[in-house]
Amino acid sequence: MTVISPVPPEAPAERAYVDLGQLRREVQAFLTDARATGMFTPTVDCWLRGFDPRFSRELSARGWLGVTWPARFGGRDWPNAARFAITEELLRFGAPVTAHWIGDRQIGPSLLRHGTPELQHEFLPKIVASQVTFCLCMSEPGAGSDLAAVATRADPADGGWLVNGTKIWTSYAQHASHGYLLARTSRGEKRHDGLTEFIIDMDWPGITVTPIADMSGGRHFNEVSFSNVFVPAGRVLGEVGNGWRQVTEQLSFERGGPERVLTAYPLLEHAVTQVAAKPHLQAELGEIVARLRTLRHMTLSLTDALDRGEAPVQQAATLKVVGTEFEQRVVDFAARALDVEADPHGDGIAGLLADAITASPGFTIRGGATAVLLSILAKENR
Repeated sequence: MTVISPVPPEAPAERAYVDLGQLRREVQAFLTDARATGMFTPTVDCWLRGFDPRFSRELSARGWLGVTWPARFGGRDWPNAARFAITEELLRFGAPVTAHWIGDRQIGPSLLRHGTPELQHEFLPKIVASQVTFCLCMSEPGAGSDLAAVATRADPADGGWLVNGTKIWTSYAQHASHGYLLARTSRGEKRHDGLTEFIIDMDWPGITVTPIADMSGGRHFNEVSFSNVFVPAGRVLGEVGNGWRQVTEQLSFERGGPERVLTAYPLLEHAVTQVAAKPHLQAELGEIVARLRTLRHMTLSLTDALDRGEAPVQQAATLKVVGTEFEQRVVDFAARALDVEADPHGDGIAGLLADAITASPGFTIRGGATAVLLSILAKENR
């Protein structure tokens, strides 16, 4: 197994003790009350389609963002198991977490590993306070999930870089204050050479965001174009030209979380209530629950690896492949188990089912298409 394990100097030698059971109960109590009082309506795919800055600020006020980060950046020095507990409950309840999700899940950890002190102090406290929202400018029209084919260029300029190119499928770029950008700063013998990571302001001159409607009419996807966008030299994340290694590491944060297993959990909960009267589905439900338990153990194993300072690239890719296929199966099962017709304009379970059906084709594409991930795993295991 390939493991990239630079030990971040910011990581505390010892994590603060957390009573995980008590933490879960606190999160559950908050979410139960928030749902009952109408603060949010449960959704599937809540981490991608649940954009609600007000809700993210509520979590921030309770100290539940950036919890694993050092206290000097606004974090709590908690183990990753604590973040896992918080995240798992948010996903189970279908809470709207998109506004802080990218910053908390992967931009913050990347800044801790590779960011300059200036970048860390500028952005980490703002992520913890839910004062900034990040989008990911990775995929391109001609590259898709193959990040080695990135063609967007960043050319040297006085005091920084000039960026030209196009990104696509950039979720909530129209609302993001900042973006993570992967661009090519040079060409080497290998396709993976010469990539560099940047942190950008989305309101800089030359950046154009064009929404893309999905089949349900939602507009969380976007095309982002860059025309001579100046990026100051201080906004380089990590080393110039080392982007491939860094982004591969970063993708372990993106691919290895419980969101790769629990996207459709609110729908599964409803389906479970119907199966008692449908004996022909009970064995299938048992298999689904067993798979869910196994996948949960996989995500917990990844959590332990993060606490050791590792970036378990292959483990995360494996979870992403099997987890998102599992999620598609959950949607298919729920469609057969529930006594409702999917209705994109309906309330309650009918609307939830429609959202899941329209979202599920993308489960095995976003964060790395299954075919690409299988290729990565095959090459690493030769």
